[in-house]
Amino acid sequence: MKFDIVIFDLDGTLLNTIGDLAASVDYVMRSRNLPEHTDAEYRQMVGGGIKRLVERALPSELAKDEGYVDDCVTQFRRYYVDNIDRHTVPYEGMHQLLHDLRKEGVAVAVASNKFQHGTDRLIQKFFADIDFVAVEGNREGAPLKPDPEIIFNILRKGDFDTSRAILVGDSGIDIRTAAGAGIASVGVAWGFRFAEELYEAGATKVVTTIDELREVVL
Repeated sequence: MKFDIVIFDLDGTLLNTIGDLAASVDYVMRSRNLPEHTDAEYRQMVGGGIKRLVERALPSELAKDEGYVDDCVTQFRRYYVDNIDRHTVPYEGMHQLLHDLRKEGVAVAVASNKFQHGTDRLIQKFFADIDFVAVEGNREGAPLKPDPEIIFNILRKGDFDTSRAILVGDSGIDIRTAAGAGIASVGVAWGFRFAEELYEAGATKVVTTIDELREVVL
């Protein structure tokens, strides 16, 4: 096997979560008589964690008010946790790929900028039968991707070598995270970003189907 461990981003890679993210931010915007956004617009806002998503959704003058942003984030979290899986679905074929990787003895893990509780909830809901070596979301005080610390945390859990690890993600943030950690990466074009962003971030390989991803990781 080329890899001992395959690390997956969550939103836009394993799961299509945009519907629930959009509905939750729109709930906050609507409750404050602020403009809502389309799913297409939200696709360009996600990727940097919940606070960054909220900042991007707010009018620019309000986004500068840290206290106001924090209040919106708290409101978002309450609503999102209660409605986290209304529209979210795994990408077709992803569940089988995870099973196949484990069958071949390849470890799998999750590295997400989503807050830890939300990450755990979604993995338990959709991939409870998958034996992940680690499910890493964002914890209080921990740096977000593209800081590579989340990757190092995962690799330490199984004493994996960087030369035998690969990160799968849908954004330039993921590609830069892998580069910072010194591991291989592959971009997926079915997520929330476009292939151009992935290549601009330094991706050497971008796949458009699960079958193409399977060829890379297996």
